[in-house]
Amino acid sequence: MLNKTGGRAHVEALIVLATGLAIFVGSALWLLWTGNTGVRYSADHDGTVPMWWRWIPALAGIALVRLVPPDVSMGVRKGRKLRIEAAVLLAAAVLFATTLRLAGGGEPAHTLLKLPLLLGVPAVMFWLLRREPATWTAESPTTSWRRYGPAIPVAVWLALSYAGPLSPPPSDYALEVDAFTLAITIVVVLLVNSVLEEVFYRRWLQTRWELLLGRWPAIVLASLLWAAWHIGIQGTGSLQTDLASTFVNQGVLGLFLGYLWSKYRTMWPILVVHGAVNVVPVLTPLL
Repeated sequence: MLNKTGGRAHVEALIVLATGLAIFVGSALWLLWTGNTGVRYSADHDGTVPMWWRWIPALAGIALVRLVPPDVSMGVRKGRKLRIEAAVLLAAAVLFATTLRLAGGGEPAHTLLKLPLLLGVPAVMFWLLRREPATWTAESPTTSWRRYGPAIPVAVWLALSYAGPLSPPPSDYALEVDAFTLAITIVVVLLVNSVLEEVFYRRWLQTRWELLLGRWPAIVLASLLWAAWHIGIQGTGSLQTDLASTFVNQGVLGLFLGYLWSKYRTMWPILVVHGAVNVVPVLTPLL
C-alpha cells in the first residue's frame, strides 16, 4: 500500500520502498558472497544460526497476517504537526543507532542512550505539540477479529521460532543467577527493550511515516532503523558485515512486527513477539 495523495509523495514512497528492499536483498547477497551467513541471535554471546532460520518464521507470520482479518483503517490529519513528528522521530532513531555504535555498545551506553533518545525526545516533542490535534486515529471498530485474530500469526511464529528445529540454542543466564535477579532482569528487559522499542519504532515512528508514505515504505523504513542500532550490541567490528547481519536478522523480523502493527493497530501482538525474542531463550533451560 503506497501513499496515493500526490505525485511527489508517491515518488518518494517508491524511492523509500525500492531502496529499502534493495538493502535487504543486497545485505543477504553480501553475506553469501563473504561467507558470513551465520547471524547472532543474542547479544550475550557470539553464537550464530543460519540467517534463513530467522526468515522462515517471519515470512510465515507475514503471510498469515495478510490472510487474517481485519485491516484497520486510520483517520489521517496531515499537516505541520505530522511532518515535525515524523522528522524528529526519524532523527532520534538515526542518532541512537549512530551514537551507540560510536560509544562501543553494551551497557551502560545502551540504556543511557536509549532512554533519552527513544523516550525523552518523543516525550518533549509531544508535550510541545500537545495543543495541536492528534495526527491519527484507528477508525475501524474493535471487534473480536481485531482483538484475537493476531493470535493466529503470532502463535505460528512462536511455534516455528521456538518449538522446532529453527529454535536457537538456549541461554545459560537463568542457571547462573538467583531467582530474584532473574525476575528483575526480565522485567527490565521487557520494559526497556520490548515495550519501549515497539512503542517508539512501530507505534510512533512507523505510524507517522505510514501517513506520509504508505504502509510498506514505512514498515521497511522502521524495520531498517530498528535493525541498525543492533550493531552496537551485536557487532563484530566490520561495519558492512554487521549492518548486513542486522538487516537480514532483526530487519526481517521488523517486517513481521511492522505488518502486525499496521494491519491490526493493537499493541499486544508485537509486544508478545518482541518479548519472546528477549526472554524465551533465557527461560527455556528452566522448562
